[in-house]
Amino acid sequence: MSENGIDRRKLLTAGVALGGAALAGRASAAEGDPAILEVKPWNQYLGPGVEAAPYGVPSPYESHVVRRDVAWLTASTESSVNFTPIHELDGIITPNGLCFERHHAGVAEIDPAEHRLMINGLVETPLVFTMADLMRFPRENRIYFLECAANSGMEWRGAQLNGCQYTHGMLHCVMYTGVKLSTLLEEAGLRSSAAWVLPEGADASLMTRSVPLEKAVDDCLVAFRMNGEALRPEQGYPLRLVVPGWEGNMWVKWLRRLEVGDKPWQQREETSKYTDLLANGKARRFTWVMDVKSVITSPSPQKPVGHGPGPMVISGIAWSGNGRVTRVDVSIDGGRNWRSARIDGPSLSKALHRFYLDIDWDGSELFLQSRAMDEAGVVQPTKDVLRAARGDNSIYHNNGIQTWHIKSDGSAENVEIS
Repeated sequence: MSENGIDRRKLLTAGVALGGAALAGRASAAEGDPAILEVKPWNQYLGPGVEAAPYGVPSPYESHVVRRDVAWLTASTESSVNFTPIHELDGIITPNGLCFERHHAGVAEIDPAEHRLMINGLVETPLVFTMADLMRFPRENRIYFLECAANSGMEWRGAQLNGCQYTHGMLHCVMYTGVKLSTLLEEAGLRSSAAWVLPEGADASLMTRSVPLEKAVDDCLVAFRMNGEALRPEQGYPLRLVVPGWEGNMWVKWLRRLEVGDKPWQQREETSKYTDLLANGKARRFTWVMDVKSVITSPSPQKPVGHGPGPMVISGIAWSGNGRVTRVDVSIDGGRNWRSARIDGPSLSKALHRFYLDIDWDGSELFLQSRAMDEAGVVQPTKDVLRAARGDNSIYHNNGIQTWHIKSDGSAENVEIS
C-alpha cells in the first residue's frame, strides 16, 4: 500500500507538471501578481446581508451591460427602440432586464386588477376574462426568440452601425409561461367562417395585427410570465401575445382584445409598415416568418479581442422562425473557407442557439462571418443574394450574413463582404 501511494503521488505530480506546460500561454503568470499576493478589502470585511437587495441586481462591475438606443433613429423615445447587448451575453436566455424594447406609444402602466381580455367577433359566445380567470386555465412553458422585423434593417444598403447590439440587438429569447390561444378560442367557440384573429393592445397606440387562424391555433400563447416572473411593463405586463417564429410586431403587448374575423383587417402595421418594398415598386405583404439568421457576438466591434495571439473563442447566436437550427458554419476569411461551429446548450424550435468555434489566432486580420442552416433546409443568404431577389428598398426581414473585420490589434469594425 505504501509503494502504491508513493507511485500515485508521483503520477499526480507528473500530471500537474504536464498540465502546467499545456496551459502555458493560456493563463498569465501568477508570480508577482498583486491580485494574488495582496489582501483585498473583500477578504477582510463583512459584506451586505440578505436583506440589502430584496430584488437582486447585477454587480456594479457589470453596469456597462445595458440596453442602449440610437438617439437619432426616431423623433421620440415613446415611439422608438432600444437594443439588447447581445455581445455581452452567453447561452440562449436573455435576462428580463436586458430584453430590447419597442414601443409605439411608450410603456402602458396597467393595474392587473383592472385589466381585461375580451374575445369577440365570429365566436359563439363573446367572453371577457380577468387575470384571475386566465390563471385558472392549463398553462405551458415555452422558450422562444422574439425578433423585430426591422432588426438589421439599417444594413440593407451597406455596413452602417458599428456593433452587433445595434445591427442585431432587436432580439431576445426567454421562457414564456401562459395559456394556449387555441384554448381561449375554444372556450368562446369559433364559427365556421372564422379565418383570422385580430389582437389589440391596451396602450395608447392601440396596436393591432391580423393573425391567420391557422397560426393562432397552432402554437400561439397568451403569456403572463417570462423567465418565471411576471412580464416586465415594457414587455407587455400583465398580458401579451406570443407568436413563435414570426415578426415581433405581431406579439401584441398589453393584450386586451381578440377579435375573430373572416379576412385580414389591413391595419397600418401590415400595409404601410412591416411590408417589404421591392425594386419594381410592389411590396411583399404578410411576410411573417423570421428566416434563418446568425451573428457572431464575440469578437465584434463592441467586444474586441482583449488578448494577443493564441487561443480565441469565437461565439455567436443563431435562430430560425422555421424551427431548430441544425448547423452553423464560421468563416475567418470573409467566406472563402468555412468551418463547422459547435452548437452548445439546448437546441429548441424557434429559440436561440449558441455556437462556438475555438481557434488559435496568429494575430493576423480576420474577416469573421457566420452562416446558419435550419431544419427546413433553409440556408442563411449573403446580402447580395437578398438584394438580387428584393432590391435595396426594404427595411424589414434582413437575414443576410454579417461580416466583422478583426484587425491585428484586436479592434473590430462592421464591414461588408457580400
